[in-house]
Amino acid sequence: MLYLAFFFPPTRASGVYRALATANLLADRGWDVTVATAPREFFSDYLCSYDPSLEARIHPAVAVERSRMGYFRWERDVRRYGRLRANLPSLANAAYGWAQRRVFPEHYATWLPHLLARAVRLHAGRRFDAVLATGNPFASFAAAWALGGALRVPYVLDYRDPWTFNPLTGELSFPPESNAWAWERRVLRGAAEVLHVNEPIRQWYADRYPFAAGRLRVVHNGWEPEILGRPRWSPRPRGRPLRFGYIGTLTDHLPLEVLFDGWRLARRDPALAGAELHLHGHLGFFAHSARPLLDRMPDPAEGLGVVYRGPVAKAEVAAAYAEMDAVVFLAGGSRYVTSGKVFEYMATGKPIVSVHRPDHAAAEVLRGHPLWFGGGRLDAEAVAAAFTAAGRAALELTPDQVDRAREHAERFTREATLAPFEERLRRIAGGR
Repeated sequence: MLYLAFFFPPTRASGVYRALATANLLADRGWDVTVATAPREFFSDYLCSYDPSLEARIHPAVAVERSRMGYFRWERDVRRYGRLRANLPSLANAAYGWAQRRVFPEHYATWLPHLLARAVRLHAGRRFDAVLATGNPFASFAAAWALGGALRVPYVLDYRDPWTFNPLTGELSFPPESNAWAWERRVLRGAAEVLHVNEPIRQWYADRYPFAAGRLRVVHNGWEPEILGRPRWSPRPRGRPLRFGYIGTLTDHLPLEVLFDGWRLARRDPALAGAELHLHGHLGFFAHSARPLLDRMPDPAEGLGVVYRGPVAKAEVAAAYAEMDAVVFLAGGSRYVTSGKVFEYMATGKPIVSVHRPDHAAAEVLRGHPLWFGGGRLDAEAVAAAFTAAGRAALELTPDQVDRAREHAERFTREATLAPFEERLRRIAGGR
């Protein structure tokens, strides 16, 4: 298997956990997996999206190839400019824009020449039976299409995110004249199978590209027992106020104001007297995102018990969840957004406070969870009611409730969500 996954450890970028879990499961099930990904310095020096602890989680049998790429879009140090850009910057910008419009409409396209050349050399040494590409970026889809034709092997596309529409708003991401539409039709026509993370996105693509509808499948995200374990009920520490917690990247798409307004109202309830809300995670995906997000946090002088704990490494996530009495599922977007964190939240066996729109796609997987609170409305009063109900449930939590919550979560382990896909993939590769 040649797995085209631009975002792969050590990056902490959104979607990396699905890519890592997929590569590891394929290796566990006997595949000889080669992952083609981006250079390490792109994550550390340009994106500043870096979690070295994630590399330790790569299956030892997985080979990782880091192809070179161009940094035109990201390079800000004039000492590193090429000769053309340094001497004729307007001409260099015009040429870059032309390539975006005429060749491939994505900044990551500079990865393609080096990736394709390396993949062909690897195939010459030991033939691949299939190519799997995950996007974004969608340059990986273009590479899968090119390699599928050149090497005469089947390819599969995994849409971690939609390409041509914004899942947060439902609006189209490109104007009608963009070549992104032609590229998407091209890669979909040749794909042996196409994966989406939820049913609403799959249906959107089935409606827009009916010729591919029969090859579109849903493969949910999931959680990893090897990271979280399988938590059991344990008594709360005596005398400690309730502690609610959030783990995940904090972004400007999250309804933070509604969260904090609901928290203010909830703390008036005697059951939540002195309760704390701990926020774990990076402030955005890039360094410049931090200050605007910090400005949206409550003033510590207000005494709301809101504590920003900073980033938490993947290896420390289980310990962070163990400190919480209830978890807060804070999410942006609507019917096209599931979020990967919801699966971890279900696996904790703790009460879950939902802070998102009622039509959010995560409601599809939360439905039936015995300790799920909220989700009916996105306003301060509804959020306060969810906090209060979850807090009271946390104070009275029983081992039976934890076991039933974990039973619900077991349907969404990475093994459970990916195993049927791996079986289909084996048939696809075997029928080449």
